[in-house]
Amino acid sequence: MKIKIKEKSYEEVLALPAHAHKKPLKQNLFWRTLLRAVSTPDLLATRFKCKEIGMERLGKREPALFLMNHSSFIDLKIASTVLFPRPFNIVCTTDGFVGKNLLMRLLGCIPTNKFVSDLNLVRDMVYATKKLKSSVLMYPEAGYSFDGTATRLPDSLGKCVKLLGVPVVVIRTYGAFARDPLYNNLQTRRVRVSAEMEYLLSPDEIKELSAAEIAEKISAQFAFDSFRWQQENKVKIDEPFRADCLNRVLYKCPHCMSEGNMEGRGTKLTCHACGSSWELDEYGYLAATKGETRFTHVPDWYEWERACVREELLKNEYLLDLDVDIYLLTDTKCLYRVGEGHLTHSRAGFHLTGCDGKLEYTQDPSLSYTLNSDFNWYEIGDVISIGNNRMLYYCFPKQRGDFAAKARLATEELYGIVREERKNTHKEALASKK
Repeated sequence: MKIKIKEKSYEEVLALPAHAHKKPLKQNLFWRTLLRAVSTPDLLATRFKCKEIGMERLGKREPALFLMNHSSFIDLKIASTVLFPRPFNIVCTTDGFVGKNLLMRLLGCIPTNKFVSDLNLVRDMVYATKKLKSSVLMYPEAGYSFDGTATRLPDSLGKCVKLLGVPVVVIRTYGAFARDPLYNNLQTRRVRVSAEMEYLLSPDEIKELSAAEIAEKISAQFAFDSFRWQQENKVKIDEPFRADCLNRVLYKCPHCMSEGNMEGRGTKLTCHACGSSWELDEYGYLAATKGETRFTHVPDWYEWERACVREELLKNEYLLDLDVDIYLLTDTKCLYRVGEGHLTHSRAGFHLTGCDGKLEYTQDPSLSYTLNSDFNWYEIGDVISIGNNRMLYYCFPKQRGDFAAKARLATEELYGIVREERKNTHKEALASKK
């Protein structure tokens, strides 16, 4: 899948009119049927089945908020099938509208910028459920999972649920990540996919619970580990490319501690700095073929990398320092390539400069709880995206290395560290005044 790109100067992009907000449209039966039809071949190939739990509590025409975990491109195909013929609006990232705005609106999509505060999104969701009498499908994780485990949910989710006041239904998928993990460069595997659709909260229950209690209940539904699922269910993945590009996730060697020297190719992961290597077997376990097996489980290795990043941050040693190609997104007509620049990420947050000194953007670490980073984004390359509701900056590193996963981990850890530090500073300031 590719995206429409145009070359423009930074000044030309700045001069473009702001993208006009439009209220969402309700899916008609034709578009619902079309979505289901184009989804059928993939679901037949995966022998898809869905188990319903408590769904008799939801009226056939009653709007609901459907929350679904986000593992791969097959997710929307699953939703389009299990929700049929119910009309639903889909919360979708704005870049998905580029070059196809009208089509996406007719499909019922609601655009939003990932991990950016967006009051229009909440208003659009209320409009969809109250005025259009349509359900809303939302992937609260927003970004695809890198390691097959749940990513952090937004702090505002409980408040959003209370504001909507409609039933909450959770859709959990099994096998979607194993079939097409993001790191594996769009190479699909022969894996069966299934789902569970469970009625979680009624409007009355939502009224009785606090926003924090609602968020806690939803978070519990998003606790999963796709590699563990594969192992426990003895799901055999024998494709010879299953470890291709695994270095995007496992970028740091646990033996020599070097970064950017890992390579996932075929069924093996190799560190070219010290020569250590591991085999990813048919059931998702790692075993050393040269050196010590410190981690047998991919998510355990990823969590160790998180701990390493946190330690760097606490010691004020973390620094991402990259030359990048810069693309801007300010409307849904095109993605605009504006030139080259430099991106740094440190305890102070993100700092992007470029376009012969004309572009300068800073982003405080408290502004976002995670990062919109991706692998092979629209087949351009691995990307780190920052920005606000006016402009998104897509930065593609020019040097060799795996930066997307570490930048996301650092953003998440830094968000928590900075918020805690500022909270303590505020308490100390209040105490000193007494």
